[in-house]
Amino acid sequence: MTNVEILFRYTGKPSEPEIFALANTREVYGIRHLAFDQAASTLRVEYDATRLNAATVTHLVRRSGLQLIEELPAPPPPVEAAPAPAPKA
Repeated sequence: MTNVEILFRYTGKPSEPEIFALANTREVYGIRHLAFDQAASTLRVEYDATRLNAATVTHLVRRSGLQLIEELPAPPPPVEAAPAPAPKA
């Protein structure tokens, strides 16, 4: 399994039917997680790249009725900080 995230910017406020349609996309095998950021007007979709591709995910989101403006580059995953060296005795 290869988890991939895709980030969309949308316009307007999602309507109730659009929210329900997006919730139903979770039933598609390979869609792992959907997350809205209403302040930034973005939708983050996590999916299994061994089952789906970006074009299919985009089609599923557009089919919900959500008005997409663009696909944004997903931010890189957080990098774990290296542990501090132990003090010398």
